[in-house]
Amino acid sequence: MVFDVARVRGLYTSLGDGWTYLCAHAQPQIPERVSSAVARGFRLSSVVEFTDPFKSNHMLTPEGGRLGAESQFASARYAIADLTGTSPEAVVLAPSLDVLYSRLNQALRPVLRRGSLLASRADVRQIDHTDVHYAEPDLGNGEVPAWQYAKLVTGATRLVTLSAVHPQLGTVNNVARIAENVRDHSRAWVLVDATGLAGFSSIAVEDLGVDMVAVDCTAFGGPQVAALALRDVSMFPRMDMSAFINDVAPGLAAGVPAAVDHIANLVEQDRGRRRDRLMTSLEEAGGYLRYLADYLADSLNAMTRLHVFGVTGEVAFGSTAIRIPRVTFCIPGVPAETIHNRLITNRMVTTIASDDPVLTSMGLAETDGAITVGLGPYNTTHDVDQLVRVLASLA
Repeated sequence: MVFDVARVRGLYTSLGDGWTYLCAHAQPQIPERVSSAVARGFRLSSVVEFTDPFKSNHMLTPEGGRLGAESQFASARYAIADLTGTSPEAVVLAPSLDVLYSRLNQALRPVLRRGSLLASRADVRQIDHTDVHYAEPDLGNGEVPAWQYAKLVTGATRLVTLSAVHPQLGTVNNVARIAENVRDHSRAWVLVDATGLAGFSSIAVEDLGVDMVAVDCTAFGGPQVAALALRDVSMFPRMDMSAFINDVAPGLAAGVPAAVDHIANLVEQDRGRRRDRLMTSLEEAGGYLRYLADYLADSLNAMTRLHVFGVTGEVAFGSTAIRIPRVTFCIPGVPAETIHNRLITNRMVTTIASDDPVLTSMGLAETDGAITVGLGPYNTTHDVDQLVRVLASLA
């Protein structure tokens, strides 16, 4: 089966405006079916649901479900459950990932009361705790080595948190191996922010080997909704579940199933459960995105004046880390604002790299700023070639 990128591009009406969007890491393009679902969701979220279907036929979906607010929340949880391989009852929604982590700080206090927390120094979002130990990222490629966890995890460790992907370098951590090392040395829970992997590969709890998966739906073209999927509801008694309140806008929640359906249909399929279609689609889309990641990194690294963080240099040479199509680069002597404006002039959208502990350790502060490029399943190698052509006028 061949990934049909032309067909996928047709699912995004915004791509017809003449701009080249290389900012999937910050502002992914929104599929037409998602924007339509959100508009419909806001329109119908205030509809009152009745128990007698004969009195409310105008409120029925083609599948026979009602379209009130509670039904929209339920559909969103079912969609996230399919994406993460858990049950709808074990899914919690929040307005954003920052809000979700803030509530996790309270919810996990009973778990951490008599134990330590192991976090990654590379992560922007952290769980607050007095006894925290850190796993350090490799400053060559930004990956957090899995072998560290075999030494850092002890019987006192109660929670391990990490991100599956570095948000600006695009380096993928070996979450499954890390979780295996944690299991070998403790009974700690593993919480992973799988936002960077969503739409790239499976983020199912079982596949990652973790206990909790957090994901920001905007990463795959969904609405501004974050979700936490737990391994199962048996984890609830150990947590302060009162920290989680349902304050997501029903209209936004209506876009979550559409976004997950969009991932499931990146590869055209006629039959099968959504969870099965997700696996097939993610395998094909993931293969294409890995190819795009290599093409992007190699094309920029071939430009001698460019420095690609985590790719350029002897320290990063020979790295076998898996990457998603996301890079951060700088041109010595050229301010990032100049690069960004030159790209905008050529109708190419990127972002200026933000402060990050790993990038800072890699020397970002000693440069004139850097640019981050992120590609989605709607991007092509032609987009990368156009990027290189514009950068060549500066480098």
